[in-house]
Amino acid sequence: MTIPKISARVPVLGIAAFSGTGKTTLIEKLLPLLTSSGLRTGLVKASHHTIEPDAPGKDSYRLRHAGAAQLVLSMPGRSICYTEYPQDYQRQLAEQLQLLNQDSLDLILVEGFREAAIAKIELHRSDYDKPFLFLDDPHIIAVAWDKNPGIHLPEHLTELDINSPGHIARFIEQFCQTYERGQE
Repeated sequence: MTIPKISARVPVLGIAAFSGTGKTTLIEKLLPLLTSSGLRTGLVKASHHTIEPDAPGKDSYRLRHAGAAQLVLSMPGRSICYTEYPQDYQRQLAEQLQLLNQDSLDLILVEGFREAAIAKIELHRSDYDKPFLFLDDPHIIAVAWDKNPGIHLPEHLTELDINSPGHIARFIEQFCQTYERGQE
């Protein structure tokens, strides 16, 4: 398996699929499995919608809207980092990765940023009637799918069972080990 390089100190792996395929649902099932195997996993999730995670009137909301380009809201048990960008700013995955404290992570999963040059697992459901992404994306290293009879994937792709998070988690663990060996 050839792993594309991106400026990160830990392995970065995308979960790529069309909207509605189940990316978030799968990641939600993968995280406890990866954690139980000892992997500290960070996540970058892209959204096509603007979401206001702060409440108007709260200090953090007021300070952001007063002009803070970045704000870290620190509280017992968690911190939230807000980064404000100019109107119509085109987000780049590389800068989003830099927002994470990679020294405390073993792996970063990426949901969204489908065009990024990172290794990816494609999710595909045969009843969803969407084309395969691997046909146009050389960075896809595996396809998690429900194995539509009569369709055969190219040999260079690892086939995974989309309905078996344990199987996919083991593949991700192997991906991390391959990444570490490639760094030596």
